[in-house]
Amino acid sequence: MTYSVAVSGASGYAGGEILRLLANHPDVEITTVTAHSNAGDPLVVHQPHLRGLRHLELQPTTPEVLAGHDIVFLALPHGQSGQYTDALDSADLVIDAGADHRLTSSAAWDQFYGGEFHTPWTYGVPELLVDGVKQRENLVGATRIAAPGCNASTVSLSLVPGVAAGVIETDDIVSVLAVGPSGAGKSLKTHLLGAELIGSANPYAVGGTHRHIPEIQQALRGAGATDPRVSFTPVLVPMARGILATTTARIAPGATDAEIRAAWESAYGDEAFVQLLPEGSHPRTADVTGANTALMSVTIDRAADRVIVVAAVDNLAKGTAGAAIQSMNIALGLEETTALTTNGVAP
Repeated sequence: MTYSVAVSGASGYAGGEILRLLANHPDVEITTVTAHSNAGDPLVVHQPHLRGLRHLELQPTTPEVLAGHDIVFLALPHGQSGQYTDALDSADLVIDAGADHRLTSSAAWDQFYGGEFHTPWTYGVPELLVDGVKQRENLVGATRIAAPGCNASTVSLSLVPGVAAGVIETDDIVSVLAVGPSGAGKSLKTHLLGAELIGSANPYAVGGTHRHIPEIQQALRGAGATDPRVSFTPVLVPMARGILATTTARIAPGATDAEIRAAWESAYGDEAFVQLLPEGSHPRTADVTGANTALMSVTIDRAADRVIVVAAVDNLAKGTAGAAIQSMNIALGLEETTALTTNGVAP
């Protein structure tokens, strides 16, 4: 069976990455691409690297245009997906790459986003431990999927094995991330201009204000944390795409080095797309560019009594579009790795 697919927000970075990956998927046909202000333009005007899709023209993003497809991807700014989802009852599968359906807490939504709160959907991080099982079990047969926030999933995947195994404390978690500006989308903002970014590292959302914090806390609660406290500081760096997240947490009393290492080995030893590096090795963002891979190192600092997890992810691939398509494959009963690769692009 070939599934017909519509992708909204197709002129943006996330929408473009979804299209890049779907273009090589043998079980789907991309029939419709939509945008707002760019409607009417050929897709390749805004995504010139997608030569195989040069026949497509951007249509207006309306419920009528999106309706009638087997699968709909919503790659819209936060707060804009909800207005369409109720009108897409006919679609077998809808995947939202925005935040509208990620959070289970309306109070957290009000605090970090504001506006109308929408029903939470199945969370699209298959490797995440939730209530003792991998999230992929909950994705089987799902019809509505919330793709993750790229920073949130990177930090959550870094921590959840230790939380579930009880080898780290969750009341003093510190995460600092080097992130590429593509995660902020294509909208023109002064702090995202090349002249502002090149040769500089720029912190933002400092002091517990980043919108991915409640998403991380939600994932940690799913792994067994009762009241996780997360200090989260992202830093824009001059690379187009990528996340390098360095996250530390206190070692739980009595946890041995062997038990700590075993927690992550047990969680990810059989995973294709989340890979734990050998002791003493650490990931680089260059090694995951274009890949649906999260590379991770776990280091034990007994002098500080903390575990240090360093994770590298391509924010547009495994962080967003790759996670969405991986979740789509699981939901539809397809091979999970279809159209996805662990091989990056170098140099």
